[in-house]
Amino acid sequence: MNGTLRAGGTRVRGARVPVRTLCVCLGLAAAAFGAAVLVIGTGDLPIPPADVVRTLFGEGTQVHRFIVTELRLPRALTGILVGLALGLSGAVFQSLSRNPLGSPDLIGFTTGAATGALVQILLVGGGTAAVAFSSVGGAALTGTAVYLLAYRGGVHGNRLVLVGVGVAAMLEAFNSYLITRAELREAYEAAFWLTGSLDGRDWDHVKALGVALAVLVPFALALGGRLRMVELGDDVARSLGVRVEQSRGLAVAGGVGLVAVATAAAGPVAFVALAAPQLARRLTRGSGPQLLPSALMGAALLVVSDLVALRLPVRLPVGVVTSVLGGVYLVWLLGIEGRRGR
Repeated sequence: MNGTLRAGGTRVRGARVPVRTLCVCLGLAAAAFGAAVLVIGTGDLPIPPADVVRTLFGEGTQVHRFIVTELRLPRALTGILVGLALGLSGAVFQSLSRNPLGSPDLIGFTTGAATGALVQILLVGGGTAAVAFSSVGGAALTGTAVYLLAYRGGVHGNRLVLVGVGVAAMLEAFNSYLITRAELREAYEAAFWLTGSLDGRDWDHVKALGVALAVLVPFALALGGRLRMVELGDDVARSLGVRVEQSRGLAVAGGVGLVAVATAAAGPVAFVALAAPQLARRLTRGSGPQLLPSALMGAALLVVSDLVALRLPVRLPVGVVTSVLGGVYLVWLLGIEGRRGR
């Protein structure tokens, strides 16, 4: 497939989509679907995968239809959409910062979304919708603050990461303060929300996520050509007609929006945004931001983590599983980078 990208009013001819990248995308989509089928079949009343698939296609018993479509399918779809948003957001920010550690987990945007939710839960009160809106607002304010603080005649990768890490540390301290001052019941509710969970997700979560991602995902994917040029350096990008700072601003807005709606739906699920782009790039062996493979990798990672959480002897929130897996991945990544630096 030949494509044409517009960057700052100038056309930039796109390359053919590599067969390897296409195969990776198809494989990740299949992995996410297969894990989702297993998640739907897991519970107090186990349902074999074949029966889950039949039920999804409108067959199956009345009991299976109720359990699958009303109770378990919304959880699986929420996991897919949240993982997709986190993986795509991580790819955007790692491309902007040109740093494998430049994910929204580490540079403050996820923490900002958590702060907004905690303020709503502990200080204002309100239901699920209010918490979701406050989470989005917290991420938006944090993203704006980090961008402005990092701006010095432009926003560059290392400065964005360093400012984001500093802002994240301050917000973490504020979040801890809020929890220590809260009543026991409210503190427990806040602490549970901070782990990241897919428990109790229903069709309202799926609909809200679907509407938001129907706008944000195409917006972020459309920036892929600009991000690819910006990765080559500001001077090269400008010579190709890319408006560098405008592109960075749009990418930050899209990335923050993605992590905001994901956090609003499932809480601050850790490390998916960090690991998904790196794993996707290693599989595709491609250059550039690899936005679509990263999004699909995020969906697969989160649904597989949820399956692990459901199948363990002790039921855990999915955020605990992703934190453990992400911590192992981070240690491995740092080890690899350390050996390369010798």
